[in-house]
Amino acid sequence: MHNLTLINGDGIGPEISDAVVKILDASGVEINWDVQTAGEDVIATEGVPLPNRVLESIKKNKVALKAPVTTPIGKGFRSVNVQLRKDLDLYANLRPCKNLPNVKTRFEGVDIVVVRENTEDLYAGIERQVDENTAESIKIITRNASERICKFAFDYAVKNGRKEVCVVTKANIMKLSDGLFLDVYREVGKSYPQIKQREILVDNLCMQLVQNPNQFDVLVLPNLYGDIVSDLCAGLIGGLGVAQGANIGLECAVFEPVHGSAPDIKGQNKANPTALLLSAIEMLKYINEFDAAEKIEKALFKTLEDGTCTADLGGKLGTKEFADAIIANL
Repeated sequence: MHNLTLINGDGIGPEISDAVVKILDASGVEINWDVQTAGEDVIATEGVPLPNRVLESIKKNKVALKAPVTTPIGKGFRSVNVQLRKDLDLYANLRPCKNLPNVKTRFEGVDIVVVRENTEDLYAGIERQVDENTAESIKIITRNASERICKFAFDYAVKNGRKEVCVVTKANIMKLSDGLFLDVYREVGKSYPQIKQREILVDNLCMQLVQNPNQFDVLVLPNLYGDIVSDLCAGLIGGLGVAQGANIGLECAVFEPVHGSAPDIKGQNKANPTALLLSAIEMLKYINEFDAAEKIEKALFKTLEDGTCTADLGGKLGTKEFADAIIANL
């Protein structure tokens, strides 16, 4: 029995989390869910979108599945995602991007894993107004953060049978900051002779991704490049609606879809739970439930191959009916 935290989110969050939990239960994996609410809906009663009880639950259970939550615009609240990453030191953002059956895209056979450093770079948020015409942002790259994200990427490659880890920088221009990231990658790579190693500049990578994405395996990037490239890779497989994600640290891990809370279709049984389900499959692998992960993935792929899907992918099923179809294929 696994004790896990479930953040069921707001907007479409509760609908898709209900669907995914139902699928996981049907697979036979034993999970005791500690359900936690967060986001815009809890501000009225608790004053903040991410109450401390949510953080305490994740710290206790170590692993969480998180549906999308809404961060109010212009009300002074920190992003729930940013706060989770900061407070739990979730330094690795993992974004597997793999083509799904019957989801039409420009390319077939895409299977890229983006490993993004999650704590520093320009996203450290160190800025100042020099004068009325000039603003300045500080790019922070440290040896410690670079070392642990590169090691994470190589370890992931080894564990998942990947062949190559490609480092992405702009070290020809930012010779000190990106240069440090690149130097650390080279040093860490010496301990992984079985993994092919490759270096590429971020602008060249973007061009090659839209020309021949199948050449890439695992990418490891500083924070800003990783944010941009991960969305580009999501576009290669059908968009954010089918893109999974995870934020992983030394002590805790939070698995979540990339897309937002879509309040415009809240409660209408229209939302596609695929991205959250893929995130849950990655979560099962993380807790060593490999058989259940493989079983659910095969059922999902079979359902999509049959043309059985939600409206956003060209089908006619609602959220609940799509989940039932996947369960029928387990």
